[in-house]
Amino acid sequence: MADIRPFEAIRPAKEYAKKIAALPYDVYNREEAAKAVEGNEDTFLRIDRAETNFDEDIDMYSDKVYEKANELLRQMIDDGRFIRDNKPCYYVYELTMEGRVQTGIVAVSSVDDYDNNIIKKHENTLAEKEVDRINHVDKCSAQTGPIFLAYRDREVIDQVVENIKAGEPLYDFVSDDNIRHRVFIIDNTDDIEVIYEEFAETDSIYIADGHHRAASAVKVSKMRREAKGNYTGEEEFNFFLSVLFPDNQLKIMDYNRVLKDMNGHSTKELHQWLMKGGILVKEDTSAIRPEKKGQVSVYDGDKWYLYEVKPEYKSDDPVDGLDVSILQELVLDPVFDIQDPKNDDRIDFVGGIRGLEELERRCKTDACVAFAMYPTDINELFNVADAGRLMPPKSTWFEPKLRSGLFVHEIER
Repeated sequence: MADIRPFEAIRPAKEYAKKIAALPYDVYNREEAAKAVEGNEDTFLRIDRAETNFDEDIDMYSDKVYEKANELLRQMIDDGRFIRDNKPCYYVYELTMEGRVQTGIVAVSSVDDYDNNIIKKHENTLAEKEVDRINHVDKCSAQTGPIFLAYRDREVIDQVVENIKAGEPLYDFVSDDNIRHRVFIIDNTDDIEVIYEEFAETDSIYIADGHHRAASAVKVSKMRREAKGNYTGEEEFNFFLSVLFPDNQLKIMDYNRVLKDMNGHSTKELHQWLMKGGILVKEDTSAIRPEKKGQVSVYDGDKWYLYEVKPEYKSDDPVDGLDVSILQELVLDPVFDIQDPKNDDRIDFVGGIRGLEELERRCKTDACVAFAMYPTDINELFNVADAGRLMPPKSTWFEPKLRSGLFVHEIER
């Protein structure tokens, strides 16, 4: 049922791949993006965040910025830093982080599948966050950042991928954050047909990361459809750039919480409240990480405490049973009066890639208490999406991050 297609990628010439590949545009604020492009004229971040090519007093959302992005992309194609494949292909994208290998298929996914919920979501999107990427994609007439999709593992696709990986890669480099990136091309007609048919038998694909990029790509597609009038459905703007990973290769990291004030409560009162809904498993001056679902570690600036939720507070509901939901209902709302964690500036979220040391550091600088979560499981994400529900804010943190610039999907020439 899923329409996952090969495409003619615009991609770096081999000698430029490492220089061009860049972290996603949205991991940086403006100051960080400006610093990241220093000394690298080739980095794709100059296109993804084209305001870095101007003085900081220019509006980063002005038409000039998006026009500059398109100008730079076309320039890099013209001067050979980017090349264009001359037939539709799939690509294999392998990332290795700390010895763990994660391999996906680079393809384009159907806008209609997104609308018909074959491609399933687990997050709401904010219109104001979509506008930037809508303008970027529309002005460049290209999608520059892939959407991170997941699917339930299919053995036949695994076999094709392993066969391809036995050959010579297009790219093989280690990025500055010590992630190894390898890319292979799938241009054999038989392999392409097998992969297409395997995905066609898949009834659900899931957005793991990139909800705003996906929503933006879909809206640009609809703009192009309306402008064209009579469209066939085969035009490139009916599809968006994706990397699809099997579920058994994905690792979700913890997404932790720090609070900036105690809402008038003492530390003792907090622990008394925690004992109402949980059982104290252990305490230590050294960091304690949750060992299983239903556990949360609490750091109060002095000690670490590991709590386990009492059985009566657990749930089989796909959303209410999530650890982040239980913490919200048992602690954050009643104790700290945080009813909407997405829009309350008293709470902050710390990705698991930063480690528990970052939680300790925050509690010694600008926060007073931290909650370390057990990571959400990929099947929990699938269950929420299958139920047509939404995950609570900041439930999942995926690593490693896909690089932008290794694949560009042109939606119209």
